[in-house]
Amino acid sequence: MANRVYELMYIIKAETPADEIAKLNESITKVIETEGGTVVKFEDMGKRKLAYEIKRMREGHYVLFEIEGSGKEIAELERRMRVNDLIIRFITVRVDEERKAADKIIAKRER
Repeated sequence: MANRVYELMYIIKAETPADEIAKLNESITKVIETEGGTVVKFEDMGKRKLAYEIKRMREGHYVLFEIEGSGKEIAELERRMRVNDLIIRFITVRVDEERKAADKIIAKRER
């Protein structure tokens, strides 16, 4: 199966200590690697104001992963995130198809 590229963003409770956030990010990286995927990019965006209130919280700690893999690691990650109490929200988006289309448009404009 061809490798696909996904972006995974999740929001952690704002009051979570930095060491617990580091442990969570490390465990997610381990899950990705044990399921056969690779982490292309990792970005800890820090504490930010939420767009809207979630469970009476106004701030959250944002984390972004860019993952390359087959898709089975995404299923495992989402399963684990649903039961994790620290994670408020998460979203996974497949971005490789959109990037291919954008590259074609850019190449067409350059000609």
